[in-house]
Amino acid sequence: MNRRAELLKKPYGLLIAALVLIVLGSFLAGLFHTSFYGVKIQRIQFPTERGTLTGLLYMPKGAGPADPRPVIITTHGYLNSKEMQDAPAVEMSRRGYIVLALDMYDHGDSRWTQPIPPGGHFGTFWIYSQFDAAKYIYDQPFTKKDAAGNAYVAVSGHSMGGFSSFIAMYMDEMAALQNGYRMIYSGISVGSDFSFSQAVASQEQFQAAFGSRTVGMIAAHYDEFFFNKSEAEKTAEEKAITGTVVYKDFPATNSGKAFLGLDPSDPAGEAGRFYTVDSGPVTVNDLEVRPSQQGRRIIYTPSEIHPWNHFSRETTANLIEFYTTAFAGVTSPGQTKADLSPHNQIWWLKELFNFVALIGFLLLIPALVQLLLTLPFFKGAVAPVPEAISLGQSQGARVLAWVITFVVAWLPAIFFPQLFAKNAAGMRPLVWGAVIVGALSIIWLLYKASQKQEGQNVWAGCIAIAIFAVLLILWLAKPAWFLNLGAYFNQPTTNQIAYWAVASGLIAALVNVVVYYVNRKPTGTAFSSYGLLFKPMVIAASLATALTAVIIGYIVLWITQAIFKVDYRIWTLAVRTFRVEHFRTALRYLPFFFVFYLSNTVALNANTRGLGRCWSVAVAVILNAGGLALWLLYHYGKLFATGVAGYPAVTLDGILLFALTPFLGVAAVYARKVFEKTGHVWLAAFLNTLLFTMITAANTATFWNLLG
Repeated sequence: MNRRAELLKKPYGLLIAALVLIVLGSFLAGLFHTSFYGVKIQRIQFPTERGTLTGLLYMPKGAGPADPRPVIITTHGYLNSKEMQDAPAVEMSRRGYIVLALDMYDHGDSRWTQPIPPGGHFGTFWIYSQFDAAKYIYDQPFTKKDAAGNAYVAVSGHSMGGFSSFIAMYMDEMAALQNGYRMIYSGISVGSDFSFSQAVASQEQFQAAFGSRTVGMIAAHYDEFFFNKSEAEKTAEEKAITGTVVYKDFPATNSGKAFLGLDPSDPAGEAGRFYTVDSGPVTVNDLEVRPSQQGRRIIYTPSEIHPWNHFSRETTANLIEFYTTAFAGVTSPGQTKADLSPHNQIWWLKELFNFVALIGFLLLIPALVQLLLTLPFFKGAVAPVPEAISLGQSQGARVLAWVITFVVAWLPAIFFPQLFAKNAAGMRPLVWGAVIVGALSIIWLLYKASQKQEGQNVWAGCIAIAIFAVLLILWLAKPAWFLNLGAYFNQPTTNQIAYWAVASGLIAALVNVVVYYVNRKPTGTAFSSYGLLFKPMVIAASLATALTAVIIGYIVLWITQAIFKVDYRIWTLAVRTFRVEHFRTALRYLPFFFVFYLSNTVALNANTRGLGRCWSVAVAVILNAGGLALWLLYHYGKLFATGVAGYPAVTLDGILLFALTPFLGVAAVYARKVFEKTGHVWLAAFLNTLLFTMITAANTATFWNLLG
């Protein structure tokens, strides 16, 4: 069977399967998202004095100006978006509450437009987002209020969204002292304590401002960031641990006790219990402006890590119990399901079918590629598959080749904390490794040349090795020169990932060049076996095919989202729609990710072809994602087993791997399967670059006012 006939064999079946999964998954996800069409979900956008906020407004059937309801504003943490609040949004709207799942400024589709002083970007979005959203919600006719004009609105958020919620209640109390009414009735933070809030006020002042409100905290035992003891509370053993990724018990800390109205000398507070607390008086400039009030306080302590809060039946049950208690006696008669058990949850089914749609999307892309390759012009991307690279004739040579392959593939995982943090000191072993490998390889080639051995282009090898060694050394030795937050690179975590990606790509490129010129070229391996086919029409057709497949894939996403009000995601993995500014931002990162995916595609196909189709794909996935997966297993496995993580100082960077690692596995599958269809690396490299750069750029914090 010729190559064209082979390409025609499967694309329609795979395409149909992908579309069925997308449509079925989206339909069922939408069904549970809307509580079987009992809730209308609308994307809203509203201006504020600081910019524009966006969100998903969940309006239960019957709610509206004629039947105003309590409203819950729930928001995400740093890097995430409104869609990460599925669990509380689905469950509380199902119980008849109106819910606004909010994008904080510079996240999702919300935008901060006011000037920000240099270095001040991290200290803006979370301070004002919830308070500005509360002002908008207060003015809506569907928001229930008492006779005095106080609104029945709760604010809640995860991580930075939790800080935003606490600050919103504080700002609301300051405003209420002047206008005579409160816009916020209650609030609960998830995965955040008072630490960052200190930028606005002390814990004592916050607690005083809470007043008679019912306020809660969800403080997970294994949270990577917060709920730590103060230095004065720590034992000598605890002080010796550098980092915060350790077991916590917030009700036993002085801060947790104070929140529950206990003294430091009292026994630890009881998790999951409501305490009646004297808030203390509100003071301004040392003058008492409001006497102490009594309010209820509660701390929940699930055995979870920070991002797990988003995807937890226990945390969701805690939130349901909290809101049910906070709004007891003030719900609308139309809320017939307000008292559903906290353990009666359907949000996870929405997530399950979101995942089905995500699988469909990930199958759709290669199906589209395969179909496009049968069409005029696009089929110009297909070339004869080159001969596989031999790993050596002897058993010892093959073992050595595999050892080198795994070591090099997993170096970026071993050094990922240093690479993500741009820690020049921590990367010195890699720098010296590049110096030594490059120097020894050049010396060896020159020695072989002096022996007048045939078949070696010594000078080409020396130059190639020197170029890649110098590029890698410069990249690692001077990390401050590259990918810094500013007018051009306006996504902080994309900068980190892109820096890691380029370093990983250069490491793989250097080793492949060394191995080729030192070992494989002298034994007869052709350069063409690496799949680097330098034919302009092949490259152009490959780029066009990749671009067309990704565009069609996103068109399908937009259509299904418009119809079913869902995107494709599971936990922290998400393929979501984007705005023009996201696309412009992605274009700026494309060259850096292309360095990685081109080198990555070359390396994977050079080292796994010849193993059989299934084995080659499996090994490619292990090489691409196995190191990072093992890092996560060790890091968090040790945390749950001993109470101290493998790398207790690595917090956010470790969390980023929950999305990066699986997508690297998918990229490995694409790299292998597309190579089998095309006979070269270009189409796979273009496809992975375009798709995963766009996914990355659409799913993180974007400081819009930096965008030039």
